[in-house]
This record gives sequence, C-alpha cells and structure tokens, in this order.
Amino acid sequence: MIRSSIFSGKRVAVFGLGASGNATVASLQAGGADVSAWDDSDSGRTASAKMGIPIVDLTKADWRDFAALVLAPGVPLTHPEPHWTVVKAKASGVEVIGDVELFCRERAVTSPKSPFIGITGTNGKSTTTALIAHLLHSAGFDVQLGGNIGRAVLTLEPPSMNTVHVVELSSYQIDLAPSLAPSVGVLMNITPDHLDRHGTLGHYASVKERLIVGANVAVVGVEDALSAAIAERSAARGQNLRRVKSDAPDRGEYGFKEESVVYRDESGALDVIASLAGIGSLRGRHNAQNAVAAYAATKDLIARGAYQHGFATFPGLAHRMEEIGRAGRVLFVNDSKATNADSTEKALTSWPRGIYWILGGKAKDGGIEALAPYYSRIAKAYLIGDATESFAQQLGAEVPFERCGTLDVAVEKSAADAARGPEPDPVVLLSPACASFDQYKNFEQRGDHFRSLVTALPGFGVKA
Repeated sequence: MIRSSIFSGKRVAVFGLGASGNATVASLQAGGADVSAWDDSDSGRTASAKMGIPIVDLTKADWRDFAALVLAPGVPLTHPEPHWTVVKAKASGVEVIGDVELFCRERAVTSPKSPFIGITGTNGKSTTTALIAHLLHSAGFDVQLGGNIGRAVLTLEPPSMNTVHVVELSSYQIDLAPSLAPSVGVLMNITPDHLDRHGTLGHYASVKERLIVGANVAVVGVEDALSAAIAERSAARGQNLRRVKSDAPDRGEYGFKEESVVYRDESGALDVIASLAGIGSLRGRHNAQNAVAAYAATKDLIARGAYQHGFATFPGLAHRMEEIGRAGRVLFVNDSKATNADSTEKALTSWPRGIYWILGGKAKDGGIEALAPYYSRIAKAYLIGDATESFAQQLGAEVPFERCGTLDVAVEKSAADAARGPEPDPVVLLSPACASFDQYKNFEQRGDHFRSLVTALPGFGVKA
C-alpha cells in the first residue's frame, strides 16, 4: 500500500466508498490524515463502516475544516452537473482531487524519477496497459499494474527506482489529477465517449491531453484528428514525442508493416522490431496499434531482443478478443467488452470471412449502422437482448440472421452452423456492440457466461 503522507495532520473528506474509495481512506489514514468518509448509498456506508472506515455525514460537516476532497472517479465533477460534494468543496475553497493525484503527489515527494507509465485512450487502453506490464515483467522488471485496470492505484507498492508503475487512466481519473506527470504518457486514440460526463467532445479530448502535456515522453496514436492535433502540439512544445500507427509509418514514426512492429527513422530506413504473425492475443489492426504503442512506451527500458518473446507470450485480456478455444475447426472468441459499434468494428476487421456473429443487448445510439461495410465478412448473425428488432432492421437482407433472444440459444445455434459451414477456419464471435444491462450485471458477467457455454459444448478442446 502507498501511504499518502501529504495530508498528515490535516482533515480530508473522501466521497465514494467503492474499492478505490476504501483504498484511499486506508492510504490517507496510514499517512496520518484525519479522514471523514461518506457515500450516498446506505449499503456503501454500512459496508465501509464494518471495515473500520470513519463514516462522517458530509451533508452536515463544516467544509472549511477540510484540506481536500478526494472524490471517487465515477462521481460527476462538472457534467451533467457537479456533485453536491463538489459544490460544497468549491464554495469553501477546498481542492477536489482523486486517488491518482494522491499517488502523483506522493511519488513527487518520495521518488520523483521513478518509472511511471500512464496509459489512456477511448479504445485499446486496457490491452495496451496489460501488454506494457507483460513486456516489462517478461524482461525482469518489478511491475506494479493498476489504476483503471485491476487494483486501485493506492493499493500498489510505493514508487521507487526499482519498480515500474504501469497505470491505466480513464478520463475521469485524469480530470481529478492536476499534477499528473508520468515518465511516459500514452494516448491511444480519441473517439466520442463519456460525453454525459464531459459535456463536449472537445472537453473530453482536452482532459485526455493533460496526460500528454505532463509526460516526459509522449506516445500518441495519430490515426484520428483529435489525437493527431495533440501530437502536433506536443511537438511544438519540444517534447520527446513518439507517433504511433497501426499501418506503415512515415519517417520518424512507429508503425506496423508486413505483420511486424517497425520504426522508420528520419532517413527512411525501416527497423523491424518483432513479428506478430500467428499471435492470436494480438490479432487485428487495433492490436497492431496496441503493440506498436507498447514498444514505443518501453523501448528505453527493455532490450530490443526481448520483444519477440514478450509479444508471443502475451495472454491477452479476458473479454477483449479473448480466444476461448476450438471445437474442431471452429474458433470461439469472447469480445464481450465491445459495448459499442466502434469496438466491434475492430473485431470484425480481424477476419476476412467466416464470422458467426453474436450481437445484441442494450443498444447505443446509432446501433450497428457504422458496421455495414463489414457485413460481407459475416456468415450469419445471432441476435440477443433488447436490440434484437432494431438490429434485425439494420441488418435487413444483407446478412442472414436469426433471433435467438438469449446467449445460450445463440451459442448453440452459431456453433452448429459454424461447424457445418464451408469456411476452413470459421469463428464464433461474441462482440455484442451493446451494453449488457438488459440481461447481465456487466460485460464481464456476459463474457463469463459465454465462456462457460462454449467450454461445455460437445467436442470443445478437440481440434479437427
């Protein structure tokens, strides 16, 4: 655990008592702060009280006594309107920060030059974060992985020159971390997301950009206009900038060519770093960008010759293009994390044909209209959940489909159809392009159900 000593002897309010909130309280208390914790949920307060966390009704507190409000990342800071605790804090001149800011301030005091890689982006940040951590661990480093993935950041081991902190950062967390200054900042991409929280796409992008502005080394994907503009501003500041692509790079860029991670130097010479050919956990153009960014972020730490082994042994992440296994010729892939069309597009581009596609759930705005260019790759679609009828209309006569209602029916029918299909390597792909909340608690539960259904199929694990 990281002890947050910067508020030693001071009173601090903590709002939001989920996993990160409870970890924040423990960190502050270990550092000598007087903590007053609260949550809008009765069950949250009760559970935290049983853990010994000091529950204080912040609706009745004198906010002039607090040195800071540490806000859970999911609590509204600005949009659609500030949370009541934010209003009270600002009225009393109390700064509003998050747990990542506590980490950054403690690092600045105790080990300011310790390796810290922060990763953000609308899509791909979790896979890239996990891949960076895997590459470093494979090369022998002591890696502390957390933030928006896995463990809350304050539960990690303290910063030191012998430890590399690899931290995934959501826009919510960056918004609450004004002194964010990683050794390496990685921005994968920016597409419309979380606009209910940030108000406009421009504000969302400006929050993401803060990670790059504060970094010693800036790694930026340049395949969307907003991120490319951020890279240009980074270059104008004179930062150590590394532009990354998922295709052939221009001079001075990192990219992907002929199934390999490459760098093209200023003279135009191409340096081939490692091949991703045959690595299922890094299949697809989106994973090419993830791998290129991971290399660009770690090249100062890892010997060049270690990358081939590191990429080849990456297991991937659950629910993100996760290869469950095969039944005969049929490959089953769990991409339950694909909760919108943009994410599902990356899955559909990973195979040229023979996709038996399971989709549906609670639809996002626009549905699957953006996926029409990839319909030729789909052998058949299997519709589940609330989106069934709207998706049936959008697929129309272009894609054969079947209304299945539930995932168990969809798995049974898609597996049978794929096994009978003419393709040499068919894939049953769960990539719903929808939220899960109509039938599941979250995308993890949906993906776990898919995995259990697939592994129970007759012949699963037996290759053709």
